[in-house]
Amino acid sequence: MKPGPPARPGRGPKPGPAARRPAPAVQFVAAPAGDALERADGTVDHLLESGRRPGDVLVLTVGEPHPWQQHELSFGEARYWAQLTEGDDVFYADAALNRPAGREVVVLVVNDTSADRAGLAFQQALGRAGALLVVCGEAGLVGAPDAPESRPALA
Repeated sequence: MKPGPPARPGRGPKPGPAARRPAPAVQFVAAPAGDALERADGTVDHLLESGRRPGDVLVLTVGEPHPWQQHELSFGEARYWAQLTEGDDVFYADAALNRPAGREVVVLVVNDTSADRAGLAFQQALGRAGALLVVCGEAGLVGAPDAPESRPALA
């Protein structure tokens, strides 16, 4: 049997998509469901004030739509979805969003008390976040009962 060529350094199986991208950091901002939207708005304001570009931020709601999403939809579906593609501004959507959408920062608003829906939304939001996922609401609803409260000191 002939020996094969010598192994090349640095050659091995190529890493899959999950290996190339580190998991985003997750921060929690504690709030009851009724206050989650307000806490999320404060979080978004802080993100923007700390230097994040508006196009880096995606806000997803588990319950009722964010008022800004409702406002943008009043101009029509086509214009609303064009904003997602353009990526110039903070985009607000339902957490059950079925379009491909990801941003560096995802703010998940847990403004519903359904643990099933919140848990699924958390998993989906985690996959949409590039660097940071901020969960505003009750951590226990997304399956993280011991998550410490976080102030929106988000970079």
